Amino acid sequence: MTAASDKTGAIDVLVVDDDFMVARVHRAFVERVEPFRVVGTVHTGEQAIEAVDELRPDLILLDLYLPDLFGLDVIPRLRTAGHDCDVMVISAATEADAVRGAVRRGVVDYLLKPFDFDDLRLRLERYAAQRGRLLTTVVRGQADVDRVLAGAFAPTPASTLPKGMSVETAGLVERALRAADGTLSASECAALTGVSRVSARRYLEYFHGTGSVEVSLRYGAAGRPERRYGWRA
Repeated sequence: MTAASDKTGAIDVLVVDDDFMVARVHRAFVERVEPFRVVGTVHTGEQAIEAVDELRPDLILLDLYLPDLFGLDVIPRLRTAGHDCDVMVISAATEADAVRGAVRRGVVDYLLKPFDFDDLRLRLERYAAQRGRLLTTVVRGQADVDRVLAGAFAPTPASTLPKGMSVETAGLVERALRAADGTLSASECAALTGVSRVSARRYLEYFHGTGSVEVSLRYGAAGRPERRYGWRA
């Protein structure tokens, strides 16, 4: 992952989304998470390429359904131009080809719309933690290389949980999921562990982000579908 753009330790972000209002919301979300700061907001693929040339962000939040280019086609053009900024896809695209294409192009994460602040915050915090490990790693041999690769592609260890999360509560949530007969909602997990529903959902989404938990949707008669969480075997 890319190095910091200045000595303040800030992680500069470019928001790319064709919807002006959605881009504004994403910008507001990012600016609530330290040490991230938004250096620009654009709405087309060509604007994104020009903005990266000018602003040199560390991370791009990239929508896929842009009016002029498919979002994933922006990435090879950036690489050809010599830009090594990281890319996090934020899109409503659920097609398997889109997800596979994003993985092949080396995106650091893939977040489906619609989502709320906590969904994005957890992914940003995990990205910052992994990025920090990569920036401080000294490679002396194969073991160091293995640790770098494990940090990039494996779940974040408990010792580097995002700020505000505790190892004890993470353990409670993990045990509840492992013991469940099937899946749990955030409310059910909260009742089993004694934490608030908001806290339970934060830990559940964290485990989902690390790949330890699978998420399914249960559709009711009306309203948003309920997110169900199950520990991967």
